[in-house]
Amino acid sequence: MRKFIYLFLITITVASCGGDKNSNSVEKVIESNNLETIRQKRAELVNQQEALQESIHNLDSAISKLDTVKNVPLITTLTAKKEVFNHVLEIQGNVTTKNLLVITPEYSGILTRVYVKEGQRVTKGQTLAKIDDGGLSQQLSQLQIQADLAKTTYERQKRLWEQNIGSEIQFLQAKSSYESQQEAVNQLKQQIAKTVVKAPFSGTIDDVITEQGSVVAAGQTQLMRIVNLKDMYIETDIPERYIKDVTKGKDVEVEFPVIGKTVTTSVRQAGDFINPANRTFKVEVAIPNADKTIKPNLTAKLKINDYTNEDAILIPQSIISENAEGEQYVYIVNDKNENEEGIANRVIIKTGKTQGDVIEVLEGIESGAEIVQEGARSVKDGQTVKVIKY
Repeated sequence: MRKFIYLFLITITVASCGGDKNSNSVEKVIESNNLETIRQKRAELVNQQEALQESIHNLDSAISKLDTVKNVPLITTLTAKKEVFNHVLEIQGNVTTKNLLVITPEYSGILTRVYVKEGQRVTKGQTLAKIDDGGLSQQLSQLQIQADLAKTTYERQKRLWEQNIGSEIQFLQAKSSYESQQEAVNQLKQQIAKTVVKAPFSGTIDDVITEQGSVVAAGQTQLMRIVNLKDMYIETDIPERYIKDVTKGKDVEVEFPVIGKTVTTSVRQAGDFINPANRTFKVEVAIPNADKTIKPNLTAKLKINDYTNEDAILIPQSIISENAEGEQYVYIVNDKNENEEGIANRVIIKTGKTQGDVIEVLEGIESGAEIVQEGARSVKDGQTVKVIKY
């Protein structure tokens, strides 16, 4: 190698010392306008160039033999450490509420009064509308008079019976007549009560569907829609394979892309029945809605925590390779010296759940191990590697 170095230095020295001379000679040759002389000078310079290139090649060969660092792959590493791993099941659902109802009448007739308007807050039991009773109120008045008479007769007959005056059959007939009249009055009151439409729960009148003066049919005509935005929830279908993982109380992160809102809540109910048609079970997720920005039928993205490992080792999926037997493996750097050089050893691993671009390692890697990250695809088992740091 020393011979090559000396030769290279001598060549460079000669070239540098004679640079001006050669340069002047070239100029003089060109000024001579002699084609033969110019060709000879060019051939001379080409020979010098070839000699220099050969010397450089010899020097490079010597360097490659002596400089072992040049053949060592450069890699980056990551240190395995235990951390909390929360795996989530991502699924879509729609917001709904049990306090959303389209009110229909219980009595057929003319809608004589509508007492509320759209957007109005109402309380449970508040009168919303009135339907014409078709003369039932007059019938009730007549029945009430008859009931009052039957009551008076019964009370008098009762007093006589208690004084052992009169027959038992007279007392029983008076009692039966009074009870019959009272029952008729109660039934008619119940019929008349059906002509008054009341709020089934507290909420807001979202829409008045039928206008005052319209003829309505019991159980058919839609009068108005009432909604309460406090008790909101999401009902969604979960594949049956998650029935042991998605249970009541599991944490859920709910994102509403349309309104740009995310809330943290939990599963309030997990169904025990698996639908044979699609092999899913129902899950309800409660939605806090204090500011009332979340509306029924709003689309939501759910991230349900179905698995947690408090001491998980996570690595990027991109650094995992697979051998011919289908086993997964990574490379770990051992015996690293002060020059950040070590030995890359292949280790077989067993993996668990994935989340995004990371995967859980169940077996094969201990906490603190230095795992080859960038350059993992070009490393061989037992090879010397050099760890570089950014």
